[in-house]
Amino acid sequence: MMNMTLSTLARRLALPLAGFVMMAIPGAFAEERPVISTTTASADEVREFCTNIADAARDQRYLLQKQELENLQRDVDERIKTLEARRSEYEDWLKRRNDFLKSAEAGLVEIYRKMKPDAAASQLAELDPEIASAIVMKLPPRQSSTILGEMPADKAAALTHIIASATDPNTSKDPS
Repeated sequence: MMNMTLSTLARRLALPLAGFVMMAIPGAFAEERPVISTTTASADEVREFCTNIADAARDQRYLLQKQELENLQRDVDERIKTLEARRSEYEDWLKRRNDFLKSAEAGLVEIYRKMKPDAAASQLAELDPEIASAIVMKLPPRQSSTILGEMPADKAAALTHIIASATDPNTSKDPS
């Protein structure tokens, strides 16, 4: 009976002993790792990856460009509003200025109209020839001729030249 017990005992210990021996061998239960190859298959995968993300990258670039354009459009719109406001202010100022000049001009012409011709001639001779000629043109022809007759000949000739050039459509705006 002892034989049997020994063989039973040996059988019972054989399996755990085999497991212990297997564990002692290095790499017995080591896992196989896949080998990464640099063959054309991986190059194809890289190309496919790049192709797949190219659309997303392009879309992102387009989105950034669209946002930049929207910002620029807002800036342009704000500047246009500012320019429109300034243009409106300028037009208002110009209208008021022109109205003032018309009333001042009418008043100035009326002053010279009521002056004696010899006094008007001496004062107009001292003015800038362009201003003097503009005033003489606004006066009635009989009064203008009397004033020009009272002026020194060279001053009257200069005013007459400016008046004649102003009525000639072929001359430039520069009276000199």
